Amino acid sequence: MIYLHDIDPIALSLGPIKVHWYGIMYLLGFTAAWWLGRKRIAAGRLPGVDANGFSDLLFYAMLGVVVGGRVGYMLFYALGDFLHNPLLLFKVWDGGMSFHGGLLGVLFASWYWSRKHRLHLFDTIDFMAPLVPLGLGFGRIGNFIGAELWGKYTDGTWGVVFPSGLPATLAPLDMTMLRAQFATGALNEYARHPSQLYEALLEGLVMFVVLWVVSAKPRHRYVIAGLFALMYGVFRFAVEFVRMPDNGVYIAFGWLTKGQILCVPLIVFGLVLLALSRRAPVLQPVLPAPAAGARA
Repeated sequence: MIYLHDIDPIALSLGPIKVHWYGIMYLLGFTAAWWLGRKRIAAGRLPGVDANGFSDLLFYAMLGVVVGGRVGYMLFYALGDFLHNPLLLFKVWDGGMSFHGGLLGVLFASWYWSRKHRLHLFDTIDFMAPLVPLGLGFGRIGNFIGAELWGKYTDGTWGVVFPSGLPATLAPLDMTMLRAQFATGALNEYARHPSQLYEALLEGLVMFVVLWVVSAKPRHRYVIAGLFALMYGVFRFAVEFVRMPDNGVYIAFGWLTKGQILCVPLIVFGLVLLALSRRAPVLQPVLPAPAAGARA
């Protein structure tokens, strides 16, 4: 049950152009959101909005994810480097995206779109929330393939040996040498929790199933958004216990990470939304009008 990570992060090369698996995972996430969102639009789950309006919403949300995720990463995790060289913000090819920053970006984009369409912000957020988890799951799979954001050492009977997470004394070994060492069991002590896959399961599959099932019928405003915030906050907070802290630094108590600190307001926000939902209205579906010239 110990696995040596030996996956090329580049899916394919087209001359000088290299297509990374992480980019493909982003594409799969947005494609899933588009397909699921079209189904919900066709069912009238966002009254007054047609397929074109939803395409605009998804475009704004994509911008919010990318811009917010990058800005959030620089502010939350690389502020010193950013202040020293603000141009790092634009070096997206070096990696570095923050979920919490991306979430704020999506909230701002949704607010702007909702204002244009005269919709309540949280009717839009409740509509969008079930579309997001699959993208989160694909993103974490991309993290795993790219051998980044790995977990702590595990003394269990399962784990993954990440070459990038080995001690400096083993850094000179190429993959052929590492495979030979791994075959003898010499690398088993360096096996780590595949925390990316834990998050893919919880933040991706579990959250998607729960939100999709709960939102299958109309709910009070804030319920779906509240469940999203609460579940993500709890799941991420829990996985942080077996994930390496960002920049290898704990914030307090020898275990509290920056990721956990950022999840606390998200958990509180989710609970507040669920409390507000008790007195909020229920948005009833309204099937979109048939296109002009369509037969009844």
